[in-house]
Amino acid sequence: METEHLKVDYDGLTFDVKTSGPARGPWVVLLHGFPVDSRCFDLVIPRLHDAGLRTVTIDQRGYSPGARPESVEDYRLDKLTGDVLGVLGHLNIAYSMVVGHDWGGIVAWQLAAKHPERFTGLVAVSTGHPSAMRDALQLGSDQRERSSYIEKFIDPGAEEMLSAREGVLLRRSGVTADEIAPLLEPGALTGPLNWYRANFTGDIAETLACPPVEIPTTMLWSDGDSALGREQAELSGRYAYGDFRFSTITGVDHWVPQKAPEAVASEISLRSSWF
Repeated sequence: METEHLKVDYDGLTFDVKTSGPARGPWVVLLHGFPVDSRCFDLVIPRLHDAGLRTVTIDQRGYSPGARPESVEDYRLDKLTGDVLGVLGHLNIAYSMVVGHDWGGIVAWQLAAKHPERFTGLVAVSTGHPSAMRDALQLGSDQRERSSYIEKFIDPGAEEMLSAREGVLLRRSGVTADEIAPLLEPGALTGPLNWYRANFTGDIAETLACPPVEIPTTMLWSDGDSALGREQAELSGRYAYGDFRFSTITGVDHWVPQKAPEAVASEISLRSSWF
């Protein structure tokens, strides 16, 4: 099974896209988060192929070198979800499962909620439904403290801070030097940080507003996650009106696709078998 490396043009931008897997089988689109690109799923993908699934990965807006618009407004959620729909349309993929980790999870929840006709199921890794995140912040849990880093990411000096000493602050979060190397190239950090600046300033409740999800949904959370607590993950069931499964992994930090690829692939395969 060869991997096809594609350049997909959409919205005046060019996205780096990879497709691979069996010639026939259900599609799965995998959406990465910050600060890693689609390679975070490299250990998950072969296991999905063994289960008979085909995969699409996208280096999203700000991560693909050809998709780095300058305006902060160009990184709002409607643009991010539009990119995924545009790439799938270019590939003539009418239906797929959607899987997202970290920021990719936020995009995945939005896609599943607002375009249920396009997706057969959702597997959200680490990141709960946006309304569940709101609930967790209001309940007085520790989620507000866990999310305090966001203020530093929207600061105008965030690029300098995060790139200093070869990205030492990012590496301390648990990612490797190889994973963040693309973002340490000149100008490469601004686009990914603009995801935060575009969506975590102003009226956040309005920006992140997301309807309930009615397609089959799995929420996969790890108990070693320092950024995203159990409440926002478990409370996501309130906003999943179809079949909902909450699954936990013990002893794993935030970087679930890299650290627990077997569990991620298993939950995706299990969800696909229920259709």
